[in-house]
Amino acid sequence: MRRVFVNPEAPHRDAVQEAATLIRRGGLIALPTDTLYGLAADPFRRDALARVFEGKGRSAEQALPLIAFDIAQVTASLGRLTPIGERLAAAYWPGPLTLLVAAPPAVALGVSAGTGRVGVRVPAATVARAVCRAAGRPVTATSANISGQPATADPDEVERTLGARIDLLLDGGPTRGGAPSTIVDVTEAAPRLVRAGVIAWDEILACMDRA
Repeated sequence: MRRVFVNPEAPHRDAVQEAATLIRRGGLIALPTDTLYGLAADPFRRDALARVFEGKGRSAEQALPLIAFDIAQVTASLGRLTPIGERLAAAYWPGPLTLLVAAPPAVALGVSAGTGRVGVRVPAATVARAVCRAAGRPVTATSANISGQPATADPDEVERTLGARIDLLLDGGPTRGGAPSTIVDVTEAAPRLVRAGVIAWDEILACMDRA
């Protein structure tokens, strides 16, 4: 594993490009997100997803969340959002809101775990968004830890537990931790709360009412 130190607010272009190139080639990297460290791989490659599940020791029956650079990248890679999805994305991205959308055929099966849906968000973390932009596609963002163990905000812990299983660690220092993103299913006519998180459900409903 190669460990590269990056400024979390202004990562060096070479480090971002190295991460993006590895992802496009089916590699597995760890990077800082808004709260914790995540594992990034190409969700359109079955071999890349296999490395995620093997690295974490995680069942392939569990879906993998995705992150993207912006709404345009989500639309280009996963398809156009529903009107509800567009409203919520415009209101809360970049930020801690994950939207469940219909999984397109191009996404590897392990991403949706057979549910027909995939969770995606645009994070506020500069490093994570930069990697997505350079890779030209959304990437996975499951927590960088062994399945069953606590997720971590510490890059040293990522190296200790996963160093032999990943290709690159983008070390932006300790992340801030905190509550997870709110997950909302926007595939139907009305939004449905899937997981409570940073953004309160009442706030989301109020946003919809204003729209």
